[in-house]
Amino acid sequence: MTRGWRTILGLVVSLALLYWVLHDVSLTEVWGHIRAADLWLLSLAVVIQTAAFLIRTARWKVFLRPALAEPSFNARFASTCIGFMANNLLPARVGEFARAYALSRSQPITASAAFGSLVVERLFDALTLALFLAAPLFMPGFRVAPGLGDEVTSRLFLVLVIFGGAALALLLLIFRPDLVDRIFRATIGRLMPKRAAEAIAEMFRSFIEGLGAMRSPRLVVAGFVWSLAHWLWGALALYIGMLAFDITEPGFLGAVFLQGVMAFIVSVPSSPGFFGLFEASARIALSPFGVPAGLALSYALAFHITTFTPVTVLGLFYLGRLGLSWGEVGHSEEIVEEGA
Repeated sequence: MTRGWRTILGLVVSLALLYWVLHDVSLTEVWGHIRAADLWLLSLAVVIQTAAFLIRTARWKVFLRPALAEPSFNARFASTCIGFMANNLLPARVGEFARAYALSRSQPITASAAFGSLVVERLFDALTLALFLAAPLFMPGFRVAPGLGDEVTSRLFLVLVIFGGAALALLLLIFRPDLVDRIFRATIGRLMPKRAAEAIAEMFRSFIEGLGAMRSPRLVVAGFVWSLAHWLWGALALYIGMLAFDITEPGFLGAVFLQGVMAFIVSVPSSPGFFGLFEASARIALSPFGVPAGLALSYALAFHITTFTPVTVLGLFYLGRLGLSWGEVGHSEEIVEEGA
């Protein structure tokens, strides 16, 4: 799908979800909830959420280590802020490419190698967040509204099964790439034209080479531990923000659940800044706890806008400091692909 079509699709998705979250909610009620919120707690939530980028920066070193032994923390932080700023302001999700390109401008690593580390990072994110979706079901304090328990349990169990399978697949790719290659050639590869099968096999080999750098069990464990710490910290920010709006029933486990739902939903195509997806996530994740739609939307809007601003400002600051142009950021996807 070309960037133009991705941009159009993202805009359509965002507008559709914004309509859904707003169609049955009074804007007067939303404004009233926002005015009544505890600004000190909301400000604390913003500080915690912004500090999460420091944790993300520290974690990135684990995934970069096979290609770059000692990457500068400042360079990683600047590149991370630039990437998230780009996602907030530019279409077609160029942020990950911009993040990789920005790092290559200040560190001895190619943009394609830096981007490869981000692909691995996203795989660890997906597995961690799958646990976030399912774990609260089996821990004390997770309560859902009457009548929704069976449905929620069955759906999240399915998510756990799917991503448990993904975890197994990831470990096989890392530690037994030869087995994966043989399975592919013996099954799907036999059903495809030879040229197409060889092309896909070559892509597999390139991907497996990138994952092969994570073959050290120490790096795998470090990646999971850092991912868990990062996303739990993000859940803490969501929880403090919920308290600012007197949303107490879900508790911290509800915030963990919200973090998982939100992270997966905002991964679909959307407009810059994930508007519509973020707010829909809050309504979907908080409704089983009996949180009214108007209150959930008020919380989501306030949290989204206030946490949107700091990393965007930081990204713009580092963009100028590194001497990068908007043209370079906007075309970072092409630059990374050409390098690969």
